[in-house]
Amino acid sequence: MNASDQCRWLFLGWKALRSTFFKLLVFYRGAALSRKTVFSSAQLPSHLSERERFSLWQDIHVAQIWSVEYGIAANLPFEAAIEATAVGELVLGQMSGTIRHATRKASNIADDGNDGYLLLINKADTLLSGTQAGREYSVGQGEAVLVTASEALKMTGADRNVWTNVVVPRAVLAQAFPQIDDRLALKIGAENEALDLLKRYCQLLETGGPLISPDLITHATATIVDLIGLVTGAKGEAAELAGLRGLRAARLQAVLAKITGNFADPDVSAQGVARELGLSARYVHDLLQETGAGFAGRVLELRLQRAHKMLSQRDNDGMRVSEIAMASGFSDVSYFNRCFRRRFGYTPTSAR
Repeated sequence: MNASDQCRWLFLGWKALRSTFFKLLVFYRGAALSRKTVFSSAQLPSHLSERERFSLWQDIHVAQIWSVEYGIAANLPFEAAIEATAVGELVLGQMSGTIRHATRKASNIADDGNDGYLLLINKADTLLSGTQAGREYSVGQGEAVLVTASEALKMTGADRNVWTNVVVPRAVLAQAFPQIDDRLALKIGAENEALDLLKRYCQLLETGGPLISPDLITHATATIVDLIGLVTGAKGEAAELAGLRGLRAARLQAVLAKITGNFADPDVSAQGVARELGLSARYVHDLLQETGAGFAGRVLELRLQRAHKMLSQRDNDGMRVSEIAMASGFSDVSYFNRCFRRRFGYTPTSAR
């Protein structure tokens, strides 16, 4: 055995000591939130060649995280760092460095049996392009895509890349959203409001202290899963429409459009919307009930959101609260005040 091989075996022995972290982080269920931990190529023996360092790093990655075949930039020194924080059964992570290609084949899937989901968010000014489930995707800075470890995957980036992953076990995400596989490999735009909220929420969890309370861990996990549903369209109006078919789905879409376009009208009603669309009021109510939110509830939420936005905008500082309430569709200021406080937890005046 030559010196390089001896070094490799010694280091793999040291690696076995570190395996406890990775097994707890990725496979242990019900864990408390751990502090951020880093697995980096900078921890490898410096006297190994670039090829040996990359080979060793990939061996550790396959053994302790998941089985992926990586390719690195040809003209840059090998660098790779994985940061990870566990939140119950979920993992918030980041991958950065000169990893240029990632491929997961059927043989890799058979090696580790990992079938979880990854919401991948591109943090660098590069393009990350790939294929999965017969679809092609290409995500730029701030954009995202949902992929799964249970199906073959290819991804290619630039010579240097940085992306974050929100890793969710299949059992958790599929239970919350049974049709989630329909959302695989679809680009999610950087302007997606739910994606922005998810980024900020994950950053809060990663930079804050460890959560100890099981109730808080459960709450944080449920919040992330819920946001992923909104980010991907597995939850919300897109999911509502996907759950229906044909004429019924088209009519629901028409009803929702009428509500969205007329909610600020104090006289808007299910009867009026039904009349405009040539439907019965009962049919309109039945359509909306299938989505889990009735006519009055939808109109109230849209009005409250409009009022909240107007109250927070400096351009409207000259308007009285009553004027904003009226502009949002409320005809009774006292009722508006009660609904606003119940919805947001503070008074309209406090929102300014």
